[in-house]
Amino acid sequence: MKTPERTETPEKTTPVGTRERIVRATSRLLQRQGYEGTGIKQISREAEATLGSVYHFFPGGKQELAAEAIRHGDEEFAVLLRAGLGSSADIGEAVVTCTGMLARELRASDWQDGCPISSTALETVGRAPAIEQAVAAAFANWRAIVTEHLVAAGIGAEDARELAGTVVSTLEGAELAAQIARSEEPLLVTGKHLARLLATYR
Repeated sequence: MKTPERTETPEKTTPVGTRERIVRATSRLLQRQGYEGTGIKQISREAEATLGSVYHFFPGGKQELAAEAIRHGDEEFAVLLRAGLGSSADIGEAVVTCTGMLARELRASDWQDGCPISSTALETVGRAPAIEQAVAAAFANWRAIVTEHLVAAGIGAEDARELAGTVVSTLEGAELAAQIARSEEPLLVTGKHLARLLATYR
């Protein structure tokens, strides 16, 4: 899910600062080539920033920068979740909308920009505490967003909490399957079946 380098409004265009460019470039590279495959020099080139600037903003180096990029990815995915799940009072329809949005964004990226954190999480598990904490916080945030919408749809709090974990995990798997297949179908089918599941709890 690519984030535009500038935020445009009818009145003005606001340039993105150097630190934000670095974080966005890192997030994009981690999505596409993983933690081990991404180097500081490549990040600086992609962000159009000097190596000195990268280390100025992130003196902890690659691990600190990856943790911040994961927080960025967390926020980016949270925006999509809120938009999709808030699109309809019918939670089933909202989930279908959400998976459709994910499918369109994935296709638009030529199947490259899937989950903003999964590859980094898998590559660094057990050896990068700062990254693990950022990943855990991201998943907790996504589950909380889904839980909130499920409760608002009339599902009991405990069921909503457990179902939220199922929804997030299923979306993660469907997004990976869509990338591998280079097809929207895994996400669209997932949306349809999640809607049916959620309907049984209302």
